[in-house]
Amino acid sequence: MNPNRQIYLLDPKKLSPETIAVTFAKTSRSAQSFSEIAAELSDEKSADFNEKWVVGYGHSSVAEHAVLHIAVENVSRLAVECLESNRLASYTEKSSRYQIWGMDYFHIPSEFTGTAVETRYTQICQRLFSNYEKAVKVIQAYLENTCPQQENESAGAFKMRLRTTGADVCRYYLPACSLANLGMTINARALEHALCKMLSHPLEEVQRIGQDIKQVAQDNVPTLVKYAARNESMQCVSTDFNAVAQSMPLLEEPAADWLQVIQSDPHGEENILAALLLRFGEASYSQALAYVKSLSQAEKAAMAEQFLGRLGEHDIPLRELEYATFTVEMVLDQGAYFELKRHRMMTQTPQRFTARLGYAVPKLIADAGLLDSYRADMQEVISIYEELALINPEAAAYILPNAFNRRVLLCMNLRSALHFVKLRSAPNAHFAIRRAAQRLADELEIRFPLFADYFRPASSETWTSITDEYFTDYR
Repeated sequence: MNPNRQIYLLDPKKLSPETIAVTFAKTSRSAQSFSEIAAELSDEKSADFNEKWVVGYGHSSVAEHAVLHIAVENVSRLAVECLESNRLASYTEKSSRYQIWGMDYFHIPSEFTGTAVETRYTQICQRLFSNYEKAVKVIQAYLENTCPQQENESAGAFKMRLRTTGADVCRYYLPACSLANLGMTINARALEHALCKMLSHPLEEVQRIGQDIKQVAQDNVPTLVKYAARNESMQCVSTDFNAVAQSMPLLEEPAADWLQVIQSDPHGEENILAALLLRFGEASYSQALAYVKSLSQAEKAAMAEQFLGRLGEHDIPLRELEYATFTVEMVLDQGAYFELKRHRMMTQTPQRFTARLGYAVPKLIADAGLLDSYRADMQEVISIYEELALINPEAAAYILPNAFNRRVLLCMNLRSALHFVKLRSAPNAHFAIRRAAQRLADELEIRFPLFADYFRPASSETWTSITDEYFTDYR
């Protein structure tokens, strides 16, 4: 008689994360049910198992079954970048669209404590937060006079629209030292790597966050993260390549265009179609690719339509779309980068955040009569940034508002690119990230014409129309 199918949850209220991990691990060699295995385990036995098999023998995949939900409060948005740089984790953070920052919600880095610039750093932070608070009120009043309530729009929806519109612009004042809360869900294997990165980070705040997270995590997974430590290899790479980069001569002026295509797979579309034929047929990849190459452009287009043309709004394309890659270098404001970094399936290489790539000026700031004050604030930031950078170039980034531009290198497959374009070109996305999504879509459509129709953005605007409508200056 065949046993009956059973599907059930192992209750995290009754079992520790380490016990759940061991329960799943033991099924590879035990004929018992999961509930029977769990009933025989204790926290002590689970710790002994993990010490032997995960730590001693390197069976690290066991640690992936131990999942933690970590609350991190009152850390800088600059530190959040390191916390959110882990691909295999989930995050939710304080939103600059739906929350307004208080006057003293900023971090004073220990790197500048006791130095000659500490007082000035604090004064400029207070100035930015004061003008942020002022801008929230001024822009709200301006919008109430210039943006009438729409037909069939409730009073509550009207108020929320004006608040969101204003907050999307006022976020440009907020510096990277602004404090935020972050919720992180991560398995113990990924957490160990995340802790190594934090403990090896150049910023002391991030190192201390790593120490605190490790201590808290060990209450639930005492064995699986206890060996997470500073990684000498990471630090040496950072030190050595920083030295080379600083000595490297710049042979030409930086590119004027804010998005540069570095690499595009010329045979990507054919590779994708061949992979689909391999999946659903019996041919080898070389046979399938030869067949695809023999087809006319119209026949290839028909296959592309069969592959992507029936996708619904919430459908996810098959993974064969990952067999084509695309690499770009992008310069965008820090606020937009903060949204871009959430797309962690891409390979992202952000450059150190500096004041040397200019800053964005939202049009609404000028329309509301705040332009002169805003520019004065940014010039003051540029001045102190250079002073801070002489002391510590990494920590100098704390003072930079979301307005300042950031360079980042992105390598993505077409599946990841399609997700980014659809999500970030939607009308409810922030205008700065919509601009990036629209431009990326343009470049993808040029280089992957078979799939061009499926990379159309979610709105009819263009990246140039967004620039004209929302920015006085974007340099």
